[in-house]
Amino acid sequence: MVEPLALKDHSWESRIFFERIVVCFGVLVTLTLLLVARFFYLQIVQHDVYATLSDKNRIQIQPLPPIRGLIYDRNGELLADNSPSFNLTITPERVDDLDQTLEHLGSTLRLTDEDITGFRNRVGRRQRPFESVPLLFKLTAEKIAQFSVDRYALPGVEVEAKLVRHYPRGELMVHAVGSVRRINESDARRLDAVAYSGTNHVGKIGVEKFYEEDLLGSVGYQQVEINARGEVMKILKSNLPSRGKDLILHVDSSLQAAASAALGDRRGTVVAIEPKTGGILALVSKPGYDPNLFVTGIDHKTYAALRDSRDVPLFNRAVQGQYEPGSTLKPIIGLAGLVTGMTNPDYTIDDPGWFRLSNSKRLYRDWNWRASGAGGHGKVNLEKAIYRSCNVYFYGLAVEMGIDRLDDYLSLFGFGVNTTLDLPEARSGLLPTREWKEDTRGLPWYPGDTVNIGIGQGDMLVTPLQLATAVTVIANRGKWVSPRMLKSGSDLIERSTVPRMDSIELIPDPIWDLVIGAMEKVVHRGNQGYGENGTAWAYIGQDIEYRMAGKSGTAQVV
Repeated sequence: MVEPLALKDHSWESRIFFERIVVCFGVLVTLTLLLVARFFYLQIVQHDVYATLSDKNRIQIQPLPPIRGLIYDRNGELLADNSPSFNLTITPERVDDLDQTLEHLGSTLRLTDEDITGFRNRVGRRQRPFESVPLLFKLTAEKIAQFSVDRYALPGVEVEAKLVRHYPRGELMVHAVGSVRRINESDARRLDAVAYSGTNHVGKIGVEKFYEEDLLGSVGYQQVEINARGEVMKILKSNLPSRGKDLILHVDSSLQAAASAALGDRRGTVVAIEPKTGGILALVSKPGYDPNLFVTGIDHKTYAALRDSRDVPLFNRAVQGQYEPGSTLKPIIGLAGLVTGMTNPDYTIDDPGWFRLSNSKRLYRDWNWRASGAGGHGKVNLEKAIYRSCNVYFYGLAVEMGIDRLDDYLSLFGFGVNTTLDLPEARSGLLPTREWKEDTRGLPWYPGDTVNIGIGQGDMLVTPLQLATAVTVIANRGKWVSPRMLKSGSDLIERSTVPRMDSIELIPDPIWDLVIGAMEKVVHRGNQGYGENGTAWAYIGQDIEYRMAGKSGTAQVV
């Protein structure tokens, strides 16, 4: 009889099953050991590290930005204050998809490429996580309303109220006070990150820049407990910020406005200095611009219009403009001639309307010379040479003195150096010397160069502020006062590295009397007949009710 065929081998299947159980058990044991080892590493070996990280995630130090100090004029009028501004901010860690959020806001609030680029740059400059970053500044009521409609769908996006710099006088004071601007990448590299924590602005020009250390104040901090979503649950400890110092300037807003009105729509500058203190009472440069445009970031189109304007409103003519002084230099050259004995009150020339160096055919003309041969001022002494602005007299006096002696005396009045204590943009002008011409042009100094210096032309350049400072020295009869904007509120001015000039001593009063008296006649001498009136009398002297001294000047081709 045939045995039935076995379809299953139970012994073999049992053995295979057992082997699989062993393998699975081995894998489980191995994984368990690995997991235990990992737990041991994290909980024991790395305990201190992760405990610290946990505290950092739970407890944060948040900066409290200080309130910037205010700036007043000498009469207490506010020139720079802080006004509330509503800004749209984003905390990237609280946003699920930053790109999508920006796209949504872009369509809702009509963001520009500049807005988004600026925001991303600010995100990159953050000092710590969960720090909100401004996207838009100075939101209008309309934009706030547009955002509020979708606010529920935009976690991490908030409208925050912050104080920002505001200039009530706008364009009128921009070149006197300066302005703050947003911190850019270049600023971020040079500024102390701790001192500027939570601060978006820094003084960029003028008084705002020079006194930045005082105006800024000191940052404060608060220690807060946050949840997993980055929301503040509790304030654990706080150290309040210290507000910046308030400054009082010498400038007089009313005088500034009067000077601006006198210029009208013309390009130009007016500088007024108080001789006793050196305080700058007015500093106008026209045209100007509204500094409020720059506080929260100016758009490219508006900035390009200012930058490319033929009127260069961004240029501070009062301290950065360097011009030939022209005939305004003549009283100082006359003073130097009297001190050195190269002329005297009685020395008189007969002015034919032109001057010629010996062994030269070139004629250096007077301003009233005519091709017909008529012109000149006739008999001229130093006093008349000043109030009639006689070129020929000063051509000859400059040649008699020589360039070396001229340079020595002109430097005493602050020409060729920057003596302004607290206007960082101020330039030095140029007081040319023999050495300067040799070094820069490889040429010797010629007598004709000295002739030109005699009437404030040629290579000599001065800023309007330098010229006003020199006239202040004359008004003070030689006493030097350094020009300054600050009246009170800071000691930074005492640490200024700008050189202090020495007073001009040992000049007898009769010399000062002659020069100052001649400058009075520039304004007040009138009704004397043709060719005898002061050069400024017809313009301002006829209706003026008080005594003043001055000197007209126009740089011209000779």
